[in-house]
Amino acid sequence: MRTAAGTGSPGPALPERSSGVVGAAQPDGAAQPAGRAAGPSRAEQRLATLILAQSQRGGPGSGSRLPTERQLAVDLGVTRSSVRHALALLEAQGRISREVGRGTFLRDPAQPPAAPAQPEGGAAARAGAPDGAALSGPVGGDFAPADVMTVRRLLEPASMPLVVAWATAADLDAMDHCLDGGDHAVSYEEFEGWDLALHRCIMRSSRSPLLAALYGAIEQARHGQVWGDLKRRSSSTQHRQEYREDHRAIVGALRARDSAAAVEAMRLHLTRVSEHLLATGSATVGGWG
Repeated sequence: MRTAAGTGSPGPALPERSSGVVGAAQPDGAAQPAGRAAGPSRAEQRLATLILAQSQRGGPGSGSRLPTERQLAVDLGVTRSSVRHALALLEAQGRISREVGRGTFLRDPAQPPAAPAQPEGGAAARAGAPDGAALSGPVGGDFAPADVMTVRRLLEPASMPLVVAWATAADLDAMDHCLDGGDHAVSYEEFEGWDLALHRCIMRSSRSPLLAALYGAIEQARHGQVWGDLKRRSSSTQHRQEYREDHRAIVGALRARDSAAAVEAMRLHLTRVSEHLLATGSATVGGWG
């Protein structure tokens, strides 16, 4: 295992590739390559403000439907990619909601926007470590897999708009590194290590220390014996290939700054994992139905 190379503070711990290839720089505290800066740019913030003002001008209050991305791009004379980034920022702030198959809607302006918290001095890295999360429950965090999956399905898909809005180029490169490691994994243990690293990397890219700490508690639960035994029994070459495809769909949506697609990809992935565990453990593990 190693932390981020070339940083002053530890990033997500990533397993070694069996081929010995050196990993990419990691998101927490890493020097940023040329590309997207940490957080939204001033241009994206201005465009988000403009979209919000124009939408509020078209109809009062919560529930008003926004024009499509294509129409906003035409009306404002910008690219659809720029519109998508601005909408992701507004969604992360709680100013709009995006619903698959229905459209984008204004939320109640009386509700204060929930601006993502920024990491301070490597706090996110420390918060994300499993041994830094205080758990109240079974000794060693050995929670029922059903409980773990219920919380993951509540937390991870809902976090995707924050990741879309705040993930940096280095974050996305680190996710690609985890994908590559998973593709080349030759054992269950190696694949599971890259799986953990990818999900940790995604959640820390939200730039919310509290969210990273919550996911640290989930990760500690995933190290429990009950979870480990059941996950190993449910593992197969076919399942690992399905998880690889799911992971690429998630990261692809994050790279495209498509919140709705990222939410749906994460939801489908966790549903698949849950179904595989359910099929393996329903007769033996309490709480599986």
